[in-house]
Amino acid sequence: MMRALALPALLAFTLPAPLMAQETPATGDLSALTGADVVFLGEIHDNPAHHARQAELVAEIQPVALVFEMLTAEQAAQVTPDLMRDEAALQSALAWNDSGWPDFSMYYPIFAAAPDAAVFGAELPREEARAVRDRDLAEVFGPSAGFYGLDEPLERDEQAARQQMQMAAHCDALPIEMLPMMVDIQRLRDARLAETALSAYADLGGPVVVITGNGHARRDWGAPALVERAAGEVTVAALGQGETSGDAEGMDAPDGSFDLVEEAAPAERDDPCEDFQMPQSN
Repeated sequence: MMRALALPALLAFTLPAPLMAQETPATGDLSALTGADVVFLGEIHDNPAHHARQAELVAEIQPVALVFEMLTAEQAAQVTPDLMRDEAALQSALAWNDSGWPDFSMYYPIFAAAPDAAVFGAELPREEARAVRDRDLAEVFGPSAGFYGLDEPLERDEQAARQQMQMAAHCDALPIEMLPMMVDIQRLRDARLAETALSAYADLGGPVVVITGNGHARRDWGAPALVERAAGEVTVAALGQGETSGDAEGMDAPDGSFDLVEEAAPAERDDPCEDFQMPQSN
């Protein structure tokens, strides 16, 4: 069984002053985050309070490695301890302003909270994302695809749920025939995050902290589940971060399961669907 292999065999295949996070009502166990080998800290990408909370937790955990969904492996290789201590220089070295991610000032406190940590990049290369149109997931990902289940189709109910979420995330504007490909790209991103986290753990030990969106951090089918599938001896924990709302529940919680769910005030943002208009096809 693949999941029974030891980690070395698995891998052979193949701040200015931190922002102050506000009070964060929680559901779950904070201690789980401080005792795991690999810790996933989820976020809504444009919420500054989520990044402030990630920085607080990174300062507490003091990981030996930080894995960023937002960085390519090539970008991460440019990071040095001196750059970690210089916000402007690090931003420039990473060419962050050309990346399409939210303002670097929200992310820099995470780097600064563990300036001696090694930095790893897990962003999915664009050519891999494009390749899923014409090739199987396992072929696109490479020899270790089976460790992360990419050589198997999803269960029907999970596939349907994922497609529905992709449609909602894209303002109900995607052509229906694109949905399976969008799910495949999400699976590739999850697997890339999991493999990069395991590579960091194999090289340096733990703890390893992964900075990523809530959708990738969910324990039921995101990257944490793939870490456990590939290397069951590696302990995993995950934080999901929601936003307060005016409904009876009081919080727009992230979808999926987490060891800990916290909330913060919603970020100020325009309606993302205003300019997202694509014709539906049958």
